[in-house]
Amino acid sequence: MRIFLAGASGAIGRRLVPLLLAAGHHVIGTTRSGEKANELKAGGVQAVVVDVFDPKTLRDSVVWARPEVVVHQLTDLPQVLDPARLCDALTRNARLRIEGTPNLVAAAEAAGVGRLIAQSIAFAYAYGPEPHAEGDALASADGNEPSAVTARGVRALEEAVLNAPSIEGIVLRYGRLYGPGTWNTRNARAPLHVDAAAHAAMLALTRGAAGIYNIAEDDGAVSIEKACRELGFDPGFRLPV
Repeated sequence: MRIFLAGASGAIGRRLVPLLLAAGHHVIGTTRSGEKANELKAGGVQAVVVDVFDPKTLRDSVVWARPEVVVHQLTDLPQVLDPARLCDALTRNARLRIEGTPNLVAAAEAAGVGRLIAQSIAFAYAYGPEPHAEGDALASADGNEPSAVTARGVRALEEAVLNAPSIEGIVLRYGRLYGPGTWNTRNARAPLHVDAAAHAAMLALTRGAAGIYNIAEDDGAVSIEKACRELGFDPGFRLPV
């Protein structure tokens, strides 16, 4: 298949690319950096330099690419965590979800894409009994606390993806990522190795009905039964060393 991978040079994108290529897919991957575009090309990706906040160029890029599936792995987070700047990073990331996601959805619709898979998070549920299932309420989006800023971004992203009338929208609610290029350790609540996150996105290319799936390790924080049953998700998946 032809896959348009938005965020191909990000933490999950870098692990997803080799899986897609090994499976025989043609990958058109986006980045905002010319240097990273060269790295993507060297790895076998057809690289496109584009900003999700530029709707016309983004639309033209997706239409030109003629993908069958769009995978949204875009974030705006630093590679190294600086607690003093975390609030600013979360605000930028929420803006990307709120403003950028509708641009990507519109571009996918213009290109006649049948399925869109998007990265969300599994640690934005409202306080309540665990494990959280996909139908549980999300945290409040009111106020300016970091949790509320994040919740606004999550709600906007998921609504844009799931309400696109002509596209099968799949939302993968990822746990707290650990592994290469990430911030966390496995000791975090609802952990998820970045390789298992990437593999879940590849599985969702052809499996599962439109909707939301929790993607994490089974530590009791969120229920992953739906993802295991419908996608074949395996939290123990790792890329070959």
